Amino acid sequence: MKKLALTSLLAMFAVSGAHAANVMYGNPLYLPSAGHFYSVTTAGTHTEGETPWGISEEFGYGITDRFAVQLSTSATENSNFDYMSWDDFGLDLAYRVIDDGGWKLDIVGAYTVDPVWGDHRPFLKQEDTSYTWTAGVRGGYVGDGWTIAGHAAFNYWNTKSFNWSESAGEQGVHSLVLGLDGQFVIDQNWNLIAGVEYSGILDDEYRGVPEIKVKNAGSWDGYFGVNYNFDATKYIGAYVAGSMNHLGGDEHDEWKFDHGFGYGIQFGIDF
Repeated sequence: MKKLALTSLLAMFAVSGAHAANVMYGNPLYLPSAGHFYSVTTAGTHTEGETPWGISEEFGYGITDRFAVQLSTSATENSNFDYMSWDDFGLDLAYRVIDDGGWKLDIVGAYTVDPVWGDHRPFLKQEDTSYTWTAGVRGGYVGDGWTIAGHAAFNYWNTKSFNWSESAGEQGVHSLVLGLDGQFVIDQNWNLIAGVEYSGILDDEYRGVPEIKVKNAGSWDGYFGVNYNFDATKYIGAYVAGSMNHLGGDEHDEWKFDHGFGYGIQFGIDF
């Protein structure tokens, strides 16, 4: 569970990448301008359980002022350093359909392989490799010293890249993600960011297996961070995050907070 919690933590910390009006502030509505690259690197851990360490990277490019492509990946290592995994590799696309003053709205899509490699098994050969297709939107308003942004996405997960079968045991898992992110600029060097995200499974059974109930399964993840801007193109941030989970099913019908907290640092640059 803590490996999953850390993966979620890294994903939330990475919102200042291809989701973010300038990288230096970690703005949640950033989109690189035409011909600009950006990189956001995040390292984090968790205070309870296996206490895995993880690192993630987002690398993106603005094809036009409205259209950007991003590659993302992450890896984790447990506290005993006897197990590691290359957790995911994703391709993301974002197109800005509304850019009217402070108002922004993007259509986003992604394709992700997870894990790429783990437990010292060959590349893409383990049985638990999964593939996720994502379609969604994000948008909000960039004000004078503040930003508020929401996002919504639909995910389709399966153990085969193009498996659309509805046969029992072969169906994909469908999930919905809803989130809200905010930023407050204190001055030219310092700013605060915070956000919350809900991820919920839309299926009542896991892959059509009646014995494995997942009704109402989901999680809430929240984070708070402080960024320091070195200059107009570079920043570093420190963050803390927590999660609350609902496993679904007949015997797991209560929301419970995870023990401990995740925390990490992040470095972003636009060039």
